Amino acid sequence: MTTTDTVLLIVLTSLLSVFFLFCIAALIMVLKLLSSVRQVVAKADDVVDSVEAAADAFKDVQGRMAFFKLVRNIMKLVQRSRK
Repeated sequence: MTTTDTVLLIVLTSLLSVFFLFCIAALIMVLKLLSSVRQVVAKADDVVDSVEAAADAFKDVQGRMAFFKLVRNIMKLVQRSRK
């Protein structure tokens, strides 16, 4: 090998090793980002579940409240008719 070939080989090897180091660092950052995204999705899933449970509870309470409103309206009508 000539000197030119040796210098070219050293330069290309150095650039390739730097490229691999950047690729490894980028891969690590992407994996960390995916881990964070998974945590956010899990929290969002918990929030959705709790909102659904709250909505179901509200529907139950709303039905009971409608019954009590009906009873209150009947009582008001009875009181008005007595006056």
